[in-house]
Amino acid sequence: MRRILFPLIFGLAGLGVLLSLGIWQLQRLAWKQEVLAEIESRISAAPTALPRQVSEDSDKYLPVTVTGEMEPGEIHVLVSVKQVGAGYRIIQSFSTEDRTILVDRGFVPTTAKQTPRLTGPMEITGNLHWPDEVDGYTPEPDIDENIWFARDVPNLAAALGAEPVLLIARSQTDPNVTPLPVDTAGIPNDHLQYAITWFGLALVWAVMTGYFLWRNRAPSEREEQ
Repeated sequence: MRRILFPLIFGLAGLGVLLSLGIWQLQRLAWKQEVLAEIESRISAAPTALPRQVSEDSDKYLPVTVTGEMEPGEIHVLVSVKQVGAGYRIIQSFSTEDRTILVDRGFVPTTAKQTPRLTGPMEITGNLHWPDEVDGYTPEPDIDENIWFARDVPNLAAALGAEPVLLIARSQTDPNVTPLPVDTAGIPNDHLQYAITWFGLALVWAVMTGYFLWRNRAPSEREEQ
């Protein structure tokens, strides 16, 4: 009995840890699903007027409609769209009666980079967003070629002379630009895969522990069988 007591305790402790990690990931999955459902509900809500004071904490994903003028001049942010390929997000400044903000008009293929786009009076409906796309590996923008590699809202605003407020269009008036509206597809939710991994490891651990205990039974116990 003493020969298997320590392996038994060690095996049960390891099994408990692995099972607890799997259960924790299931709890995280439920939490993430609630978060995504809340974001989806906020994205699809009826649009309102642009708030006078905009806050990233309280107004992220807020649907709004603005009326004003799309200003000439644009920034091209390099992206890739599934089943289409590489292209650019078109970022321009948009002036209302009393302020100028940024508008992400949507996607154009690389071949349409220099195609003239509609400017002037229009109405834009979309969602406020502050994309987190900049990290230590993000290249600096190629100013000469007008190619950016992330929607860096403060720097985009500085380049276009606008407030650091970005409206992602979900409808607009230029048929040559395809809106890429805000959605939850880019928000990772891998907790189910993690849970399956931990539970799978727990099963393997349990089998190996059982096998190890069977191999290490006292000789007299094996001989009695």
